[in-house]
Amino acid sequence: MIVVAGIGIAIGTGGGTPIMYVAATIVFLLFAAGYAQMAKTIVNAGGFYVYVVRGLGRTAGLVAAGVALVGYNCFVVGAIGTSGFFTGSIIESLTGLHSPWWVWSLISVVLAWLLTRSGIDFSTKVLAVSLTLEVAIIVALDIAVLVRHGYSMHIFDPKVITGGSIGLGLLFAATAFVGFEATGLFSEEARDPRRTIPRATYLALIVLGAIGAITTWAIVSAVGVAQAGDVGKAHLSAGDLVFFVSEQNLGHWPTVLMQVLLLVSLFAALLALHNAATRYLFALGRVGVLPAALARTRATTGAPVVASTVQLGVATVVALIFAVIGADPATTLVPAFVGIGTLGIVTLQALAATAVVVHFRRAKSTQYLTTLILPGLGGIGLWVATVLAFANFPAMAGSDSPMIGKLPWLIPIAVVIALVAAYTLKRRRPAVWAALEQDLDRAEELPGYGAIADRLGVEL
Repeated sequence: MIVVAGIGIAIGTGGGTPIMYVAATIVFLLFAAGYAQMAKTIVNAGGFYVYVVRGLGRTAGLVAAGVALVGYNCFVVGAIGTSGFFTGSIIESLTGLHSPWWVWSLISVVLAWLLTRSGIDFSTKVLAVSLTLEVAIIVALDIAVLVRHGYSMHIFDPKVITGGSIGLGLLFAATAFVGFEATGLFSEEARDPRRTIPRATYLALIVLGAIGAITTWAIVSAVGVAQAGDVGKAHLSAGDLVFFVSEQNLGHWPTVLMQVLLLVSLFAALLALHNAATRYLFALGRVGVLPAALARTRATTGAPVVASTVQLGVATVVALIFAVIGADPATTLVPAFVGIGTLGIVTLQALAATAVVVHFRRAKSTQYLTTLILPGLGGIGLWVATVLAFANFPAMAGSDSPMIGKLPWLIPIAVVIALVAAYTLKRRRPAVWAALEQDLDRAEELPGYGAIADRLGVEL
């Protein structure tokens, strides 16, 4: 939130940014109506890709899986760079100690790997503490601005809302909701998932939307709604707009505390994104699409340790390439890979929204409001966001580099590879093709599972 809010204000809609968060929240809540209904029928670690299989078929499911792998793995690369860059910068500003950003990135990677090995219970506690601390300091800032300045009503002026780039404003607001599907990804490790997952999804979306809207409202009110965009641009390269506002309204030491909490929250973000990417690898390994070794878990915790190690290893190598060539992570690594990560995940969400509607129409559900109308409207909004992401990718990534401008082609490439994989599995590995559909709702509980496992020679 601290990082993304400043970027959205700078190159999005400026003083109209709070409205973008409200609009994004509405779109995701509409989609969540169908997502919650789907979560009541499917308990699986594969997340959105499993929903696409159920709604649109196995071929579309593999396409969704390919898009998910691109999106989440790129996001992890960007998170590694973000964590290293901001940790190095903040520690240097507080202590005077200078060290390369990649040193802190490696430390973050090792810690994330160790926590993942410990299993969902422990890593969830770390995420909960990190989120609580960050929310607390952000709420303190929101209250301080409200007391000192009040919240400006000019954000509702149509001229303010349309004064910048609505497309970019919506996209950066949507970034705040990336990973909300984690409620479903951990369903196999949750108690009573058919009841708790829908509730957790609604709660996560409402909290994220409220914090984003109120905090950006406070920031633009503090700097002035009319000039919020220009002020944001002035602080864009350092990424310190929120710190600037905090220094003026909370004071020096609370701002120092906010900087420290940013380090914790960035690590929490890395851990959450890594967990999501890992569980996609795990689910695909379990069904046999990817090497079965990825489905191996640690005996004591059930954590997918092989998938975790592979995911972090590849992402770290990619991030370190930028260190070897001496590139500035703030202007190359971070915007490029966070940008493609956002694009991939928004595309995945749009596919999932379509799958939810199609699935319930085929099932002839009579709950038209929650299985057709609301998720259908949410799906339209997500497809609009996807088109905007493709069209505005260089600006969203914060770079006009031709190489970065071509990164969106990773998504179509992933789609083509997935289509080829689907054709190959159907023709040459029918057991795996069958297992792909049977893995929808805990494959081991379905008829024929044992025979498929025997043919694959693995323990799925």
